[in-house]
Amino acid sequence: MKAVLITYNVAIHDELMEALSKLDVAEGFTRIEHVTGRGKASGPHFGSHTWPAYNSAIFTAAGDQKAGEILQSVKGLREKFAKEGIKAFCWTIDEIT
Repeated sequence: MKAVLITYNVAIHDELMEALSKLDVAEGFTRIEHVTGRGKASGPHFGSHTWPAYNSAIFTAAGDQKAGEILQSVKGLREKFAKEGIKAFCWTIDEIT
């Protein structure tokens, strides 16, 4: 089992949700709506007057194969929306209770 955390510019929320729906992931996830940070390609997203853009994050658990599909989907979105900012992190889950 894998944990996948996706951080992304809210401007591409609909595109991400569509991609996750195609992978049957949109049925089970946790979304954190207002996440701030800075990316090398996308720049600062602080939700402030100076830097008004901000991010969201989606966290989900998936089997190894499904996690790989999610990462591939995010990779495609990164290519399509390079300046908006989207990144996925994946790690192994030892236990879910």
